Amino acid sequence: MNSGEVLFGLGLESDATQVDEILAHARTADNAGLDLVTLSDHPYFAQRLDAYSVLAFVLGATRNITAATVMTHLPNRPAPQLARTVTGLSTISGGRFALGIGAGGGLPEESRAFGSPQLAPAARVRALEEAVILIRALSGGGEPVTFDGEFYQVTDLAPAAAQTPPIWIGALGPKMLALTGRHADGWIPGHLADWRSPEVAQGRPIIDEAATAAGRNPADITTIYNVAGTISRDPLARTRTEEGRWIGGSVAQWVEELTYAVVEHRAGAFIYLARPGDIISDDTVDRWAHEVVPAVREAIAQH
Repeated sequence: MNSGEVLFGLGLESDATQVDEILAHARTADNAGLDLVTLSDHPYFAQRLDAYSVLAFVLGATRNITAATVMTHLPNRPAPQLARTVTGLSTISGGRFALGIGAGGGLPEESRAFGSPQLAPAARVRALEEAVILIRALSGGGEPVTFDGEFYQVTDLAPAAAQTPPIWIGALGPKMLALTGRHADGWIPGHLADWRSPEVAQGRPIIDEAATAAGRNPADITTIYNVAGTISRDPLARTRTEEGRWIGGSVAQWVEELTYAVVEHRAGAFIYLARPGDIISDDTVDRWAHEVVPAVREAIAQH
């Protein structure tokens, strides 16, 4: 993945009954020249395959595409072990891995049933910050690391030689947004919020301010959008609900909207995925990979 390039990806299925679709869609995305395939991380659901196991298999079955977790459920993957996992995947794939990570507060009942550590919201933010710091420290080689944090402790632990993969944080609240500005390479707005949403309009300035205060360039933090909706042959009369949520449209309507997002709102990546409970059809994958994405790339190249 090249810095500054607009990225296009596909969110893969995760159900245990969808193995054929997972691999077929990953190969379609790779052969079509997409940049990313992603998978959600919900280990407490028995019917879903483990995200890291699937992505390791996908990386072995593809040649060029980058795989990413969107989002890693941190409470189930302690930071020192997660550091070893992501640097291992990055090494074996030739750098084709990105780490999407969240604080893990989205499904408390399921997380509790799984036996995950239960933290208050503020503590989850602090734990995530420690985790990102430690994951970065445990990559890139160098001297052994000793870290004595509130949530994680390691003593004289040698870093892996692999560089840290890009770290993308899923964030909504002010503290998480500020953390993103201090530490992340990318921001994924929650709840499918998009470039026209108040969540993004209010959240991005918090990220930029925190990045500047930390001595970072805000432009180095990519805004990554999960997008969903119909990709139809014919134009839709309306492409958004009354509340302003994008519901899709024809290929031309998608191209116009995503080009607008890049040119006017500095969108840095789009990952097409199915809404919860839906399955992406082969036709939809083909339209996204072979029609929408090439046309958007061509359109933004002209600006």
